[in-house]
Amino acid sequence: MKPATWRETTINTNGIRLHAMTEGAQGPLVVLLHGFPECWYSWREYLHPLAEAGFRAVAPDMRGYNLSDKPDGVLNYQLPILTADVMGLIRSLGAERAIVVGHDWGGGVAWRFAMDYPEAVEKLVICNAPHPTRFAETLRSFRQLRKSWYMFFFQLPWLPEALIQSDLERFLERGLRGAAVRQSAFSDDDLRVYAAALRQPGALTAAINYYRAVMRWGWRLPNLPITAPTLLIWGQNDLFLGEEVIYGTGRFVPNLRVHFIPNCGHWVQLEAADEVQQVMLDFLRQDA
Repeated sequence: MKPATWRETTINTNGIRLHAMTEGAQGPLVVLLHGFPECWYSWREYLHPLAEAGFRAVAPDMRGYNLSDKPDGVLNYQLPILTADVMGLIRSLGAERAIVVGHDWGGGVAWRFAMDYPEAVEKLVICNAPHPTRFAETLRSFRQLRKSWYMFFFQLPWLPEALIQSDLERFLERGLRGAAVRQSAFSDDDLRVYAAALRQPGALTAAINYYRAVMRWGWRLPNLPITAPTLLIWGQNDLFLGEEVIYGTGRFVPNLRVHFIPNCGHWVQLEAADEVQQVMLDFLRQDA
């Protein structure tokens, strides 16, 4: 059941429609970008605290996910298109700038957005998503290659979708709850929400197309400095990303603050929701 304070909406942007959940009618805009294999629901614990703190929060289903539009073809999931979605969303909501928050793939899009549209970023908050240049550097190591094996598996046509769809519940049980340190972050009801989102026609292929597109074209994008005040929140027991992927991020992001959360896995915004909320709100209230 959705709280009465939430508002469900559809936002027109970049030639598509994004389904979103929002709370807060005024104040600085905060855009919350989810990762794979999730949807807006992964930010459900953040809409009300942000609104109570005086912000206008919006958590969209990103392109291809859940109830948002799902254009066909890998070409439609390139990073410049994904960041243009975010820019169009901000403008559709009547703003020129926003605080952009992202986890996992949402974090990857947020990093790139801050390079593509620096004038539109008030502040940046990243949860367990490495800067793309630093990630590309660490992919040369066997340790991170072994953790990122699935990215290469996802380059195959149709087979990843077929295997995941053959037992979607098991995939989510292992990939979400099983990969968490604090497994109580994922209830059975939560997993059912994510399963229903991935069962939307075309959603699973669209989600995997993010990986296909970044492996084909993403590494060719220029690395531009990010000048916005940036908070990087890192769960230190991430099964998919070694902590070394964030070492040296300050080379690319001079105004960077890092907050580590021990005994916490990749799904940091869910596993340590109270701490992440507090650290995020403290950062957002600070003067740049």
